[in-house]
Amino acid sequence: MKAIVREKYGSWQTLHSAEVDIPLPKAGEVQVKVHAVSLNASDVENMSGSPLYIRAWGLFKPNYNILGSDIAGTVSAVGEGAGRFKTGDAVYGDALYSWGGFAEYACIPEKMLKLKPALLSFEEAASLPQAGAVAEQGIRFKRRLQLGDKVLINGAGGGGGSFAVQLAKLAGAEVSGVDSAEKLAFIRSLGADHTIDYREYDFTKNRHSYDFILDLVASHPISHYRRALTPRGIYCMVGGKMRHLFQTLVVGSLLSLLGSKKLGVIGVKPNEKLEYLEELISDGKLKPAIDRVYPLEQVPEAMQYLSEGKAKGKVVIKVR
Repeated sequence: MKAIVREKYGSWQTLHSAEVDIPLPKAGEVQVKVHAVSLNASDVENMSGSPLYIRAWGLFKPNYNILGSDIAGTVSAVGEGAGRFKTGDAVYGDALYSWGGFAEYACIPEKMLKLKPALLSFEEAASLPQAGAVAEQGIRFKRRLQLGDKVLINGAGGGGGSFAVQLAKLAGAEVSGVDSAEKLAFIRSLGADHTIDYREYDFTKNRHSYDFILDLVASHPISHYRRALTPRGIYCMVGGKMRHLFQTLVVGSLLSLLGSKKLGVIGVKPNEKLEYLEELISDGKLKPAIDRVYPLEQVPEAMQYLSEGKAKGKVVIKVR
């Protein structure tokens, strides 16, 4: 089969096309003929081997050569003991820690997949699992949003941010989206009330404060985020560089104990609440925002586009 592989950590230039054996499903797995796979920040991190915790899956070189975890396709074979799906079923899910999506076939634990709703195309289904989970779990960190909450989303123009803006507006929040100037019109089209160009304006230094900050890029010290919160405000970090992650885990936890403002990191649970997101999409209240669709052979170019922070919403690979 055709696949996009890599043998070492590095930039998008380490990725290349290759002919490899079609994987066979192990016990508890299903083999999926991949129709679409979307790109995430986790793919960029695992491609580069940074932050440092990524090296748990290969200290000096990666233990797996094919990236891509947000997969949508049809079941083509069933492993021993796997009974949730049958051959021909259309499925999708985030196969995080299994990977293998940048290929014509992938073998995935059946517990990481669910039936694809007919209302979603394969491309739309592939765009949903990881970014949707980040957004849905992120905006209910510590408590659910309330009507009138002032919410700021840092990195609002990316995949997770595009879902988070829509979900926060559905909760009745007043939403401010932070990203590059090139993405501000896109963020407003998602429903954001206010937009901020991070190159021109530091939202942690202005006179505004927020009831909730969802941080998808971790670009400021934790003390700066704290001063941008209302007296009982909440700061939620999703991913980011090691120094920001460590600072939020240690300093943020201490500050949370000593005051009314709560600051922390969320560990996103893969594929949780996908049924809820499907229902919102079915009702016309939520829409996957797909920026570009690339063919399988152009995964390196797609990863370059995502790595450079240019994507407005999701980038999807369509596998012929």
